[in-house]
Amino acid sequence: MKNKYITLLFTLAISLLSGSCGKFLDVVPSNIAVIEEAFETRDNAERFLATLYNYLPAYVSDNNPAMTAGDEIAVNENVSRTWAGHILSRGGQNKVGPLLGYWGNTGSVRNLFIALRDCNIFLENVDKPFDILPNEMERWTAEAKILKAYFHFYLLRMYGPIPLVRQNIEVSEGLDAVRVSRDPVDEVNEYIVELLDEAIANPELPLTITDVGTELGRLTKVAAYALKAKVLVTAASPLFNGNSDYASFTNKDGTPLFATSYDENKWIDAVQACKEAIEVAEMNGHNLFTFNKNELPNSSDSTYTKLTVRGAMTEPWNNELLWGGSNSTFTAGFQARAQAKINPLLTAESRESTSSFWSPPLRIAELFYSSNGVPITEDKNYDYANRYATATATADYRYYIKEGKVTAKLNFDREPRFYGFLGFDTGIWEGHGQLDKASYFVEAKRGQRAGILDATRYSLSGYFAKKIVHYEAVQSAPNSGYSAERYPFPIIRLADLYLLYAESLNEVGRTAEAYPWIDKIRERAGLKGVVESWREHSQFPDKPLNKEGFRDIIQQERLIELSFEGHRLWDLRRWKKAEIYMNAPIRGWNIQGEDTESYYNILVYGRYQFSSRDYFWPISETDILANPNLVQNPGW
Repeated sequence: MKNKYITLLFTLAISLLSGSCGKFLDVVPSNIAVIEEAFETRDNAERFLATLYNYLPAYVSDNNPAMTAGDEIAVNENVSRTWAGHILSRGGQNKVGPLLGYWGNTGSVRNLFIALRDCNIFLENVDKPFDILPNEMERWTAEAKILKAYFHFYLLRMYGPIPLVRQNIEVSEGLDAVRVSRDPVDEVNEYIVELLDEAIANPELPLTITDVGTELGRLTKVAAYALKAKVLVTAASPLFNGNSDYASFTNKDGTPLFATSYDENKWIDAVQACKEAIEVAEMNGHNLFTFNKNELPNSSDSTYTKLTVRGAMTEPWNNELLWGGSNSTFTAGFQARAQAKINPLLTAESRESTSSFWSPPLRIAELFYSSNGVPITEDKNYDYANRYATATATADYRYYIKEGKVTAKLNFDREPRFYGFLGFDTGIWEGHGQLDKASYFVEAKRGQRAGILDATRYSLSGYFAKKIVHYEAVQSAPNSGYSAERYPFPIIRLADLYLLYAESLNEVGRTAEAYPWIDKIRERAGLKGVVESWREHSQFPDKPLNKEGFRDIIQQERLIELSFEGHRLWDLRRWKKAEIYMNAPIRGWNIQGEDTESYYNILVYGRYQFSSRDYFWPISETDILANPNLVQNPGW
């Protein structure tokens, strides 16, 4: 890129490609309007690199579709009716102004094609500063390539085939050059992997972050390996691998955009990528998180397990985290959304300091295993037919349910992650400085401290996403106030890699080799191994012994272990199961009930809707009209 003023260079290209043009001053250090100045010194160049990181989606946000547009969280209508994610989850997407669309500028999220343009600007000019050191230039180049790969990947998951942005288009190339077509899915994946391989091969890209004071959240070789594994597993999955639904999806010139023949080699590539990523991560100090017992020497094993499975997400920058969102953190304000009001000293006024509206529907509560480590629909000893009836908690349940209190049978005899991840009426809540027998518990009926408070601050289903709340969070009482330990959004953690590896091994017929990887996660969660658990407790004891049965087990394990972390929406899509899961009623307890008899009744609070066209976002009609070479996604 030779021209001096970036706004002149790319106005035409970006307007035709994405419907509008981002101003250079929006994405570079203030008061630096030309490329020469932006790359005059290493400090300016480093600030430009920081702007590339700032293009990362706001994960901890109502505008993150993986948080609000799926079926994992329900927020009452009084709060969420205007949220784009809420509308999307009810089937309200459109092509005039696509909701949460990263292709073009549709209002609430950033245009990732502008991010790709700026990645190219950086890569073309990072060698210009007079005072940059060679090792700095190499490292920053690698980081920019990983970000460029990730932005392509993010667009690919949302839109399927996209135009590759290998390099920026010169204005002098004319109108035809900017009227780009979409590139086939396989070519997009190949280019993403090519970028990641180049970054991985760069000797100056660090394996891990050593300067934790200033560099947490910056990319590393470990993160690059992990992202490559995720990219290749996605490429091998049913939505992208042998999907005959898109047999007639072509460019204007007839170029097929999907290869509709299944290719097992894609899974073989995924196996190798997952294996390499795990080896590199483990060799560089990454391991599954376990809570440090020395911090709470007198607590029960049950409490330690709950704090361990919860801490894998909430303990800031723990060793399980392979890449965290330094620019997107779970603040006290966001954690307050999931915080049940549990402090018994709360007054009517101080209860207002937590919004408490981040609510998992009943179906998410039913997703978790029984205490025997198998689905409650399969456990031959679980009273599934009477799960909505009630029972009184005895001392045997004192670390999970308040002794002597009555709750649904659904809340009894469940795996530790159920109790670590969910809050519910009469359920124990570790936090506020209270643990074990002294722990506070949830009282969620109307008129009680965690029950419906006003028109907005309440759980729609009666369940709370306790997993996202750090155990040291405190709602002050009687004074109003809420504080919590901040932590980064876990973009990729080691448990995710283990599950991707198990999935890939199973798909290539190496099912027995997959058991140890899923069993590592189950052991951390206090469960026996897959084969043993199914043999002893399931109505289908041979389920883990074949590819199809074990596939179902792996998928449920991912949905449990990674719940509330922004994976479910993308997983259901790549598995081509979104139409099954995301066309369902939103159910919960009768939160208006003031006593046990009235509260423990199932009500329907709405319905999720998803059709086949929703697997991919539509491209804005404005962009389609501006560029006659673009084709719209099927169904739109």
